[in-house]
Amino acid sequence: MTASDGVRLSVRVTGAETGPTVVLVHGYPDNGSMWDGVAAELGRRHRVVVYDVRGAGESDKPRGLAAYRLDQLASDLAAVIDAVRPSGRVHLLAHDWGSIQTWHAVTGDGLRGRIASFTSVSGPSLDHAGAWFRAQVRHPSPRRLAHAARQFLHSGYILFFQLPVVPELLWRTGVMRALIGRLEPAEAPPSTVDGVHGLKLYRANMMTRLSRPAPRPVPVPVQVLAPTRDAYVTPPLQTEVERWAPDLRVRRITGSHWVTRSRPEVIAAAAAELIEHAEGGEESRALKRARVGRSRGRFAHRLVVVTGAGSGIGRATALAFADEGADVVVTDLDRSAARETAKLLRDKGVSAGEYAVDSADGAAVTRFAEQVRAEFGVPDIVVNNAGIGLSGPFLDTSPADWQKVVDVNLWGVIHGCRAFAPMLKERAEGGQIVNLASAAAFLPSKVLTAYATTKAAVLALSIGLRAELAADGIGVTAICPGIVKTNITGTTRFVGVDAAEEDRRRKASTKLYARRGFGPEKVARDILRAVEKDVAIQPSTPEAKVALVLSRLTPGLLRAAAKLDLTP
Repeated sequence: MTASDGVRLSVRVTGAETGPTVVLVHGYPDNGSMWDGVAAELGRRHRVVVYDVRGAGESDKPRGLAAYRLDQLASDLAAVIDAVRPSGRVHLLAHDWGSIQTWHAVTGDGLRGRIASFTSVSGPSLDHAGAWFRAQVRHPSPRRLAHAARQFLHSGYILFFQLPVVPELLWRTGVMRALIGRLEPAEAPPSTVDGVHGLKLYRANMMTRLSRPAPRPVPVPVQVLAPTRDAYVTPPLQTEVERWAPDLRVRRITGSHWVTRSRPEVIAAAAAELIEHAEGGEESRALKRARVGRSRGRFAHRLVVVTGAGSGIGRATALAFADEGADVVVTDLDRSAARETAKLLRDKGVSAGEYAVDSADGAAVTRFAEQVRAEFGVPDIVVNNAGIGLSGPFLDTSPADWQKVVDVNLWGVIHGCRAFAPMLKERAEGGQIVNLASAAAFLPSKVLTAYATTKAAVLALSIGLRAELAADGIGVTAICPGIVKTNITGTTRFVGVDAAEEDRRRKASTKLYARRGFGPEKVARDILRAVEKDVAIQPSTPEAKVALVLSRLTPGLLRAAAKLDLTP
C-alpha cells in the first residue's frame, strides 16, 4: 500500500479473519519480522496486521529527515488501518519506536474513534517523556533524581545517534550488530540497512520533542508492559504516565528490551486480555491488578494462596491479605476449618476459595495448584504455612515421628514451591513465595531437635530458592516466628513420655503461649510487610528477632543455652 507522501509500505495480514483486528508496530532497528512469535500466538483468535515502517524491511526508505517525522509516521499508521479495516475500531500493539509513533498517533485527532485499545512495550511518548524529565527536575526528591539520572545514563545512545557519519560507519562495519547481540541475546541480528535508515527516526524527532514537549491525553484504554531489565527505557519513564492516560494499566514483565522475541507468548497473552476486555469481555484479574489509581488496598486484586489456613497464623494471614484487597484461596487438612476461613474472607467482600489438601502429599498439592490456575488464575503470592509441632529428645524420636514432621514441615513447603514456582516463572510478572520457618531454625534446643531440623531446612531452602528465582522477579521470604498464641501446642507431639504426661505438657505449653500474648495476627502483619518489601528473612516476635541477631553475633551463647531444660 502507499502512504500519503507516496512511500510504499509493506503490509501483511494473517490470523483469524473474523477475529478482532490487531495492528502490530515494530521499533528500531527491527522490521515486521520481529513480531513473528507474537503474531503466531495472537493469530489463533485475532486478525493480525504487521507492516514494515518506512525505512525498514520491505517498505520504501526515503532519504530526507522530514519523511521520518512523527506526524508522517502517524499518518502511515492511519493509512494502514484504513486499508485493512476501512470502518470500525482496531487494537494496537507496539514496541520501541513503534510505541513512540503509536503514542503520537493515539494522542492526536487522526485516529479518534478508530482505536479500541493500545498496548505499549518499551517505548514512551516523546512528549510524555520530555514532560516526565522536567517533572523529575522541577519537583526533585532523591527518588525522582535517581530515576532521571538512571534514565539519562540509559539514553546515551540517543546523543550518539545525532552524530553525523559515525553511527552509519559502525553499522556498516558490523560493530552495532555485534554490540546489540551482546546486550540483547534474544534479539535476532538486525539488518544493517534497517539500522542505517532508522537513524533518521532519532534525528528527525528526538531533540525537538524532548526539548519542547507538548503532552496530550490518551482517549483509549492503555496497557504498558514494562520489561524489568530493559537496557534502554527504564520502567519509571514508561509507567509514570497516569496523568495523560486516565484508563491505564501497568504490568512489569520479567525480561529485557526484546522480550517481544524472548517471551512472545507472554506479550501476546497480555495484549489479548486487554483486547478481550475492550471488545466487551470481562476484565481479567491481571488487568484489574494492573489498573493504576483505583486501588482498594495494598494488595488489591492480588491472588493469594495460603496453606494450613484453617486456624492460627494461616487464617490470620489470609484475613490480613483480604483486609488489603486481595482475593484468597485457602487450604487445610480439615475441610470444615478451611470452609470457615473462606466464609470469613467472603464476609470481607473478597473472592475466596477453599480446599481440603494434605500439604505432605505432593500429588495432591500439584492437583490443587492446577485447580487454582484453572479456577482463579496464577497466584501472585503463595504462603506455605502448614506445619505441626514435635518436642522431645532425639533418642526418643522414632523414625515414624521423624517421617511425619519432615513430611509436613519440610516436604509440605517443597511441594508448594514445586507446584507454584513454575507457574509464576511462566507468567513472567514476578510474585512472592512465603515459607513459614521458625525461630527454632537458628535457636537450638535439645528438646526440639526434629522440629528445628525441619525449620532450619525450610530457611535454607528459602534462601537458596530466593537466589535461584531472583532473575525471574520472584521473591522468596522465610518467616521465623517465636512463641505465638496458636493451637499448635494443642496438637504437638511430645515423645518419650506416656499419654498422661503428654497431655499435661500440651496443656502447660498452651498456657505458656497464651500468657505470652503474641497473637497470630501480629505474625500476619509481619508477613504482609515482608511481602511488600521483599524481605529475605523476617523474624516475628521480639525473642525471634533477638535470637536471629545472637545467632550471628554470639552463636556459642545460643549453643550453651540449648543445653538448658525448658520442658514445660
